[in-house]
Amino acid sequence: MTTPSNPQPSNPSENQNTPPLAQLPATSEKFVIPQPQLRQNPSGDSLGTLVIITAITVMVLGWVLQIIPLLLAGALVTLLSSLRITLPAVQRWVIKFLTPSERKILIGTLGLLAASAGFAEFLGVFRQIQRWLQNNKWDEFGSWADWFGAVGQIMIAILAVYVAWQQYVISRDLTIRQNTITQQQTIDAYFQGISDLALSDEGLLEDWPQERAFAEGRTAAILSSVDAAGKAKILRFLSQSKLLTPLRRDGLLGRAILDGAGGYAEDRVHGLRVIDLGVMLARANLSGTDLRWTDLSAAYMIGADLSECDLVKANLARTVLYDATLRGADIKGIRLFYGHVEAATPRSLTLPPNYENGAHTGAVVERVDFTGVERMSEEQRYYCCCWGGEKTRATIPGGCEGIPNKLGR
Repeated sequence: MTTPSNPQPSNPSENQNTPPLAQLPATSEKFVIPQPQLRQNPSGDSLGTLVIITAITVMVLGWVLQIIPLLLAGALVTLLSSLRITLPAVQRWVIKFLTPSERKILIGTLGLLAASAGFAEFLGVFRQIQRWLQNNKWDEFGSWADWFGAVGQIMIAILAVYVAWQQYVISRDLTIRQNTITQQQTIDAYFQGISDLALSDEGLLEDWPQERAFAEGRTAAILSSVDAAGKAKILRFLSQSKLLTPLRRDGLLGRAILDGAGGYAEDRVHGLRVIDLGVMLARANLSGTDLRWTDLSAAYMIGADLSECDLVKANLARTVLYDATLRGADIKGIRLFYGHVEAATPRSLTLPPNYENGAHTGAVVERVDFTGVERMSEEQRYYCCCWGGEKTRATIPGGCEGIPNKLGR
């Protein structure tokens, strides 16, 4: 048997269901295979190069034979052909390496130089310089080579200083970025360590004084080794985690008691803080940081720099702010005391606080700089004027006229 020249497919149904090529739907745009771009014909570039070489040859012949028209024609063709090749390359370089603003500055500088040259020509400055050059005896000043050599050395020295400065700037930026990354890694490790202690089987460092001591030691160590932004991150973490808030404790096991609303019950009188800041923030620099809703109550912040801070709703009751700076800080809604402003007094080392009428629950605001603070309420102003002393009263916006100085000094 002879084999047919056009064998039929094994499955006739496939042949019947397959539409002819002309009836296939057009390919969607998203599935179009991009066609490779054709390379440009190099004959144009070769022709331009040949034209430049020919024009240079004609220009040299005109120069040697002293045929001025031939010289000018060769020079003109060489100039136009060279500009046709170099201008696009210069344009691409400018677009690649100069931003739009830098291009504007470059054009503006060229315009300024051109305008200066035009005014100098109009005012005769160039003629004066030419006359001065002609009247001086340049033999006394040495040869031009010496002058150009000295100028070249000066320019090289300036260039070397510029390169060294750029290297210093780059090295400084890299160091700052590396320090920022290292600090963030340190803070993350601290967060993980504190979380592991707080989320142990006992929970929230409740009945293990040694673990609380370790947590306070870690906190004191890291607060002394990070910048202002790092300190603010740590304080916000500890405050939002209720690790700085005095919590109500079980009388037998010391475990924190729930408030029945999904949180821990606070106890300002007999409560125990997981981490007591103590003097960790004394003389600390926290300027320009975000400390909103942060519980800093009862902390010793003597001489701390809180200028330009966002302290909205922060708790500073019983906080020692002696000699601190709050210049330009936003203090809307901060708590400086409990109870009534008329009965509120600063904290005492010997007398217990009374959170009902406010006695001995207030912050120590003596010698505090409140210059330019934003959104200070009338109650805050009254309390600071009463218990801030003369130096504090002189910095309070709106003054303290009519408010007694209960501190007496």
